[in-house]
Amino acid sequence: MYKNELDTHIKNQSVSNSFVFFGESVFLIDMYTKMLTNIDDANILNYYHDEYDFNSAKSHLSQGSLFGDRNILIIKSEKKVPKKDLDTLLEYCDKNPDNIFVYAYYGSDHKTYNNKKAFAKSNAMSVRFFHPKDYEAQNIVLEVARAKNVKIDKYTVSHLLQIHNGDVALASNEIEKFRVYDREITTKDVDSLVFGLAEVNLDDFIKKILAKKDFRDDLLSILEHGEDEIRVITAITSYLTQLYMFNIYIRVNGAPNALEILGYPAPKFVVDEKAALSIKIKPLIYSKLHELLLRSELKMKSSHIDKTAILLSTLIRVQKLL
Repeated sequence: MYKNELDTHIKNQSVSNSFVFFGESVFLIDMYTKMLTNIDDANILNYYHDEYDFNSAKSHLSQGSLFGDRNILIIKSEKKVPKKDLDTLLEYCDKNPDNIFVYAYYGSDHKTYNNKKAFAKSNAMSVRFFHPKDYEAQNIVLEVARAKNVKIDKYTVSHLLQIHNGDVALASNEIEKFRVYDREITTKDVDSLVFGLAEVNLDDFIKKILAKKDFRDDLLSILEHGEDEIRVITAITSYLTQLYMFNIYIRVNGAPNALEILGYPAPKFVVDEKAALSIKIKPLIYSKLHELLLRSELKMKSSHIDKTAILLSTLIRVQKLL
């Protein structure tokens, strides 16, 4: 089944109470998981990656609620749940229509679930989510805007998506910035408040700093496109904090796990890159870098001196510490 078929079932109120979501779009998997489990007073049990425990999951679906509420089980994982476990959990949902079970699979083995025979013995709806097409992405962002009471038309949304190279997740996250306006959002507002992937990417800029390369032209471009010096500092601090989390996790467990470190799945190449970067920096250097960045941020917020000069000086000192 594909997204449009699921949408039809939702519209006709003919959805099942068990779902297997997989595919290329993590954003859509998460969006539909939240949509179909957003039930007041439900007893929700969430499992993320290695937290999954079959016995407690089975117990949650098999037990009756003391107050007549619904029991909801959500499993989010890059690893496949054993087929025998999955069949059992789906069977419990078939027996009790008041329960809801969503298995959100973030892995890349789509063939396993992209098969009508895989769940033929249950009422489960198996749905593959592809990356949204242009018009789908536009409609999704418009719906996010409506939910947040942000007035914005499809042309401005299209401009926002273009800035973020069609990334519906990033564009949807930007909508929050526009809630401060009690009027319709224009493309000028978007250009003023949004820093997109179409310009110099902040992550690429930070990686250039960490690689001790000349960053001055990129910094100038970033600032010319309206980025604030304080946000540049906080972005670098956040990036280094993430690397430090990778560093600690790898030293303790031997290998990185994006879901446990970041709280969400990430592509393998991203995980590998951040893991490699993280182990190049010693724990003591992480401490010194954070201290330097936080002091610089405080100085920018508490004085009227040239913020660009402070930022440039700070970035040069960052490279000297590395």
